[in-house]
This record gives sequence, C-alpha cells and structure tokens, in this order.
Amino acid sequence: MPDTITIFCKNNNAYLDVPIGSSLLDIYKRLGEPLPHRPMNAQVNSKTEGLTFRCWHPRDIEYIDYTRSSGLRTYVRSLCHIFSKAVNDILPTATLYLEHPVSKGYYCVIHNGKEIDQETIDRIRIRMQEIIDADLPFVPRTIRTEDAAVLFRERGMEDKARLIESAGMLYTSYYELDGYINYFYGCLTPSTGYIHLFDLAPYEGGILLRIPRSDDMSQLEDIVPQPQMFEAYKQHLTLQRTVSVDNVGDLNREIAAGHSREIIMVSEAMQEKQVAHIAVKIAKGFHQTGVRIVLISGPSSSGKTTFSKRLGIQLITNLIHPVSISLDDYFLNRVDTPLDEHGEYDFESLYALDLPYFNSDLERLLKGEEIELPSFNFETGTRQYKGKKLKLKENSILMIEGIHALNPELTAFIDDHFKYRVYVSALTSISLDNHNWIPTTDNRLLRRIIRDYRFRGYSAQETISRWPSVRRGEDKWIFPYQENADAMFNSAMLYELAALRKFAEPILREVRECDKENAEAYRLLRFLRYFNYINEADLPGTSLLREFLGGGTFKY
Repeated sequence: MPDTITIFCKNNNAYLDVPIGSSLLDIYKRLGEPLPHRPMNAQVNSKTEGLTFRCWHPRDIEYIDYTRSSGLRTYVRSLCHIFSKAVNDILPTATLYLEHPVSKGYYCVIHNGKEIDQETIDRIRIRMQEIIDADLPFVPRTIRTEDAAVLFRERGMEDKARLIESAGMLYTSYYELDGYINYFYGCLTPSTGYIHLFDLAPYEGGILLRIPRSDDMSQLEDIVPQPQMFEAYKQHLTLQRTVSVDNVGDLNREIAAGHSREIIMVSEAMQEKQVAHIAVKIAKGFHQTGVRIVLISGPSSSGKTTFSKRLGIQLITNLIHPVSISLDDYFLNRVDTPLDEHGEYDFESLYALDLPYFNSDLERLLKGEEIELPSFNFETGTRQYKGKKLKLKENSILMIEGIHALNPELTAFIDDHFKYRVYVSALTSISLDNHNWIPTTDNRLLRRIIRDYRFRGYSAQETISRWPSVRRGEDKWIFPYQENADAMFNSAMLYELAALRKFAEPILREVRECDKENAEAYRLLRFLRYFNYINEADLPGTSLLREFLGGGTFKY
C-alpha cells in the first residue's frame, strides 16, 4: 500500500506527493506557502474544509485567505469563538447574543442583569487578546447528536441543543477552546493566533465586534452609522420574541407542532402593517408637501417588485392612484452593457441603464404626456415593447423601482421635496442559535437562485458565478445611499428559509463537483439542512416570496 498521495494545488497549479493523512496546513507548508496572506481555510474537491482537515486520498486543493468571502467567514467565526469564551471567562453567568451584522461590524448583546459598561468591555477585550496571544488551538470534536445535545444543555446552551436536535443530523461537530465548547456553523482557523486584529466598541446598548477590512487587513472597518437598518432589525427581533421564535431551533419546534400557518400569518401581517404605515406617510407627503415620486431601491432579490405592488394597493386605499415603473425595463440591450474590470457585463452599474431614454420618459410623464413602457426580456437580453401605455392622473403618484432608485444621479433634475425614498432589504433577523446569525446575503442569494432558475433560465452555477459581481455592485451603487431613505422596509420573514428549502435544494444539487461554484452550492445545501420544511401551499398569494417561487396573485 502506498504511503503517499498526490495533491494538486490550484493556487500555483502544482502537483505534490505528500504523506497519507497530511493536514491541509502541513501540505500548505510543503507547497511553499503560495498565498501572500495567511490561509483561513481551503476548498478540497470544491468543498470548504478547515486547515486541520487531513487528506487520505488524492485531492484538488485551493487555499483561501481573508480577502475572499469564505476566508472572511472563517476569520469572523473564529473571532466570535474567542469573544464568547472571553465573555464566559469574565461574566460566567451572562448570556451572549451575537445578533446581526450592522455598521461594518457585528452587533452583540450581553444579558447580565445590568448594563455593560466601558470597564467591562475593556476587560473582555483584554481577555480576548490574552487568548489570541496564547495561540490556543481550536480543537474539533465530532460526537453523536444526542450526546452533543446533553453536553450543550449541561452548559446552559439550550438554543444549540434545540437546533441540532431539530435538524435531524446523526452526528454533530463542535469546537473546544481551552476547555470551553461552542458550536459554529462552518470551520474555524487552526488556532487563536490567526486572529491578528479586532476591536470592541459600545453600540446602541450593546457591543459592536469590529473586524479588519478585506482590502487592507492592517486596518479595521470604519464604523458606519446605520440607525434605520438597526431599527429595522430591532423591530423584527421584538416580533420574534413576542412569538417565542428566537432561533431556528424554535422555528423547527413550531413547525413540528403544526403551528407553521400561524407563523406565516404573523410574518405576513407584520409586513403588511409596515407597508400600510409607509403608504400613510407617502399620502401625507402627497397632500402636504407635494410628493409625486416614490423611489424604491434595495439590493438584488430584496423583494422590491412585490413591495411596490403591495404598496400600490395600500396607496389606493389612501385614495392615491399609483403608476409604476421598473428600472429593469430600462436596461440597455445586453450587447451594449458596460463591462467591469474583469471584462464581464456589469449589470449592477447605473450605466447599464439607458439613462437618456429613462429621463425622457420621466420628463414626459411629469408633463402629463402618455408614454409606452419598454419591457426587458432577460432570456434574450433585449428590449421589447408590448403596448403598455402610462399616463399620470391628477391624483397619481409615480413609483420607480430598481436597485439604483436612490442614486441621486438617476433623478437629479427633480427637486427632493417631490420624492419619497424607500429602501427594501431582506434583513434576516432569525439566527441559527445565539452565536450563529444568518447572513442577509445568503437569504438573498437563495431567493435569486430560485428565481433565476424558474423564470430567467439561469442555472445555480451561473447565478453563484455572478454573485461576487453583484455584491461588488451593491457595495458601489446601492449601500452608500440606503440611509438616505425616508423609510426602510425589511422583506425577510421568520419562516422563509424553511419555505425556500425544498425549491433551492434540487437546483443546488445540479452544480457539479468539478464546477468552481460547487463549494458555495455545497455550503448552502448544508446550511439549508437546519430548516424543517414548510408547505409552500400555506403561503398567501400576495406573499413577497411568490416573487421568487411563483404561484402568486401578482403578475411579474
């Protein structure tokens, strides 16, 4: 029997014979450390693994550093393990909640019977640095799930026990750090010394866990005030606690008990209440300050289109006639779309829109003229005309929906007092457990994968391939304007990932192991296993999810 195996490293296109059972970290050193930065994890046959993973058979390996999203996730998870241990060391009776990303960091709350002051924050920071300086190993453990649940309950981690029990997996993996155990979705770094930079800052009654910039690891991300986003998260967290569904384990418990319809109805009612409230504010502006245009923006797959349709209905109940325009219909023909720095079509750019044509139509509408709306065919990448005419009435308000709607350049010739701005985003507030939040980008990516496959003719592999470009475009063209909105609408719902699961899984499974997008597809499939299924038939026809799943009341 041979005592070596052959490894192919994608980072330097090199083959290397290594001893059977070598760890990814040992192999990295044998390869001559091909990355300019320290690796955080590696993709082994297009599946992400921690650097302590051992290879017993020939493998393709690609090492991932902090500058890529997978590496960033591993860094942040490892930092959170250090943070949770430090809190446990300093405040052993406290309960820590790692709630959600905001302001270029991660918002955390410590429940300890009193307010957490600056002195306590400093003590936690010092303890974290001590743990990092000691370069302690994160020791992975894998045991039967029923034994892991007992272990978590003995340590007061009921949220983790409920999650792993309800997910139905036979075995559970967790990490031990100097006697302290915790469960994190995804791999960690080999040891605490990999965390080179962090900080803690007081933030809105809690703590902001700060991380390095992905483009300059020597600098922390700036704290960007996001009061509207924070308030949107806060409202939904309050709703969750009102219905006793703090985490996915709680959601699975309610589904198993036959209460999914109630959860769906509460979630939908909460959204409709928000839509109605925004409609009342717009109506007030229409009558008092002359608002004539509602601009609706948000990142990809945030549900802008359905929100616009539901807002239109609520405006009618306020005796206002809504007239809608989608910026998607003003895309340039695909062959005329500008290219990004990689030579690919930059669909996220403001200049992927035919701005002169759009402004001409907008000017004509505001003058009271009738226009014929274009329609963009995403399958052919061309503009079409279907005879749809628009004209404003005396009591009309124009609703413009698209990712660039809040960009001042789009409607620069119109005075601001005529505009009301709404920002729509899927701010996923439900967490896997107290220490594992769900990234809003994962929520939106799953929506987009399903929609692109069902209605736009794209495979999961194609959608995942485009996603980094989409995210770069959002950072450049959308997120800088979100806090300028007059209202923020959270389109995420408590139950939605449970509803999306059965639609996403077969699409994701079509991604082949040889495709570079398989690592992301595999990660999403593993993530979806935490959610028990919800029957799609229980969703109302007006649900925002119908925009992605189909079968709804609205036409798209």
